[in-house]
This record gives sequence, C-alpha cells and structure tokens, in this order.
Amino acid sequence: MPVLIRRYKGNNGMMQEERIDDDNRIERYMKLFEKDDVKKLGTGVKVFIEKDEWQLLP
Repeated sequence: MPVLIRRYKGNNGMMQEERIDDDNRIERYMKLFEKDDVKKLGTGVKVFIEKDEWQLLP
C-alpha cells in the first residue's frame, strides 16, 4: 500500500509530518501536482511544492 508523506512547517514554526495512506486521498492529491512532479513522486524522489515537501513511498 503506497503512502504519501507531506512535511510542512506548522503555525507554531515546527516541522510536522502527515502520512496519507488512503488510496482515494492520494489519487486526489496527485491530480493537484504537475506532470513532472507526478513522475518524480512515482520514482520516490522528494518534491518541493511551495514550502511543503512531498514523497510517495510504495
């Protein structure tokens, strides 16, 4: 089961991590990314979008 990991800086300034393992949510997030970013995520590379770090693990 794939896991989409999002690391971001919260309101308090500390780094937080969200693990998304629901296939429907992952699919919805993938529609928000550009094609190049989706290709990178598919290979397991970390992608930075604005200030968030995303990584897709198989």
